[in-house]
Amino acid sequence: MSDQVTLELSKEQREVLLQGLRYVRSSIMLNVEEPTPEYVSERSSRLREVTDLASLLGGRTVGEKAAVSG
Repeated sequence: MSDQVTLELSKEQREVLLQGLRYVRSSIMLNVEEPTPEYVSERSSRLREVTDLASLLGGRTVGEKAAVSG
């Protein structure tokens, strides 16, 4: 079984997903916890994942297929 999913998104659908990712990124950034090395590492990793996914979605034109790893 493959870990990739192919999606065809309209411009509006892509914008909705990007808006949601911006919300998720803001939520991660606004979370207040003691800045332990573990927390900082986990937070950085989560932010990187969100940024990578947003870059993947933002770099596609309408009608192009995007392979998304899961």
